[in-house]
Amino acid sequence: MQLGYFTMPSHPPERSLKAGHEWDLQVIRWLDELGFTECWIGEHHTAPWEPHPSPDLLVAQGLLQTKNIRLGPGGFLLPYHHPAELANRVAMLDHISGGRLNFGVAASGLPSDWAMFNVDGMSGTNREMTREALDIILKMWSATEPFDYKGKHWHVTVPDTMFGFLKHHIRPLQTPHPPIGVAGLSKGSDTLKLAGERGFIPMSLNLNPAYVGSHWEAVEIGAAKAGRTPDRNDWRMVREVFVADTDEEAFKLSAGAMMGRMMREYFLPLLGNFGFLEYLKHAPDVPDSDITPDYCARHNWIVGSPATAARKIEQIYDEVGGFGCLLVFGFDYTENPQAWRRSLELLSKEVLPKIQHLKPKRPVARAAE
Repeated sequence: MQLGYFTMPSHPPERSLKAGHEWDLQVIRWLDELGFTECWIGEHHTAPWEPHPSPDLLVAQGLLQTKNIRLGPGGFLLPYHHPAELANRVAMLDHISGGRLNFGVAASGLPSDWAMFNVDGMSGTNREMTREALDIILKMWSATEPFDYKGKHWHVTVPDTMFGFLKHHIRPLQTPHPPIGVAGLSKGSDTLKLAGERGFIPMSLNLNPAYVGSHWEAVEIGAAKAGRTPDRNDWRMVREVFVADTDEEAFKLSAGAMMGRMMREYFLPLLGNFGFLEYLKHAPDVPDSDITPDYCARHNWIVGSPATAARKIEQIYDEVGGFGCLLVFGFDYTENPQAWRRSLELLSKEVLPKIQHLKPKRPVARAAE
């Protein structure tokens, strides 16, 4: 079992963009010091509680202020980027990283973002664009000859050398490219099928284990399509986590502080508009009005003392059938930074040793036919 971090990044609307950026950098430095293996940073354009349209700016600075942790967008919203430009930018970022870059991609799920960029997300155009953009990016990183790609959404040409010296030359440092991660939320997620099909890193966002367990089925469906054997060790599980010396203190500092406020004012209403509140319930007859931060802290989040947190992680692990990396969902604790750092420290130093026996068996590769 490994520990990582997934941040939207989340900040209260009154936080200045600069102050939020500085908080994120501070947390990334803590993660590196505490031995977290990776951190994924989201991209959003129209959510005041998720105010970061350019995760690579944070990644670039974070790479220069850390030594070991892997960093990456989690992920770039591919419908909103020209794939040729993004291929070159990510390749450059990989060189800056010295090989510590992860490359997360996503199709975008906010209707307000779809509207800003005039992308029809209701019909699945965003998913079409994501697959096409990724195909182009991977082709630009691997092609050794000029090509002309005429897709449904983009037309990209890598021309012959001009004037004897002008040519396509920017490729990633890592071979054949940085590890690629894709996040999924909905049941039967198309992006998680893509992860299984291409051998990418699947990341399940934070709903209840009974629902998230269905995500692995999507990975397996995609893998079967390509004749691959997926490995649960690659599966990342995003969860809300707060660890303190006692259960009571952890509950007060989570549901009673910024985690609770962000959920109450933004994330729970967002999930409600998507019709996803039922996937936070421990029983189907629980009314939507009961789904509060206090309810989530008791039934869904990993909140408590180190012993309680370890027990809850093992329970989730068993319910979903095993996963390889727990990604802590990031929150802004600028007003109480030591509480957040203490939670991360307890998770790393006291909880992680208690769950090292949780290791999914590696699958047996399919025999060649």
